[in-house]
Amino acid sequence: MNGRNFSTGNAGLDFMITFLQGRVQRARSGELDRGASAVEWVIISAVVVAIVGVVAAVINAALDKGAHKVSDCIEGADAGSTC
Repeated sequence: MNGRNFSTGNAGLDFMITFLQGRVQRARSGELDRGASAVEWVIISAVVVAIVGVVAAVINAALDKGAHKVSDCIEGADAGSTC
């Protein structure tokens, strides 16, 4: 076995050795940092979703308060007054 050109006579074992050599080469090259980058994107996305949720809750509360004010104004309205 001299690196890439080898044969054990067992196709399954040859495949496993080639596969593991590729994994080792990727680990040494730093290519596995992609996983860390993906985790960072997931965390950033979760923070953005949380911020959007908080903003939506605040807007919903403000709209609900305004809707109640308008509803109360309509219920108590008469021809000669304004709210």
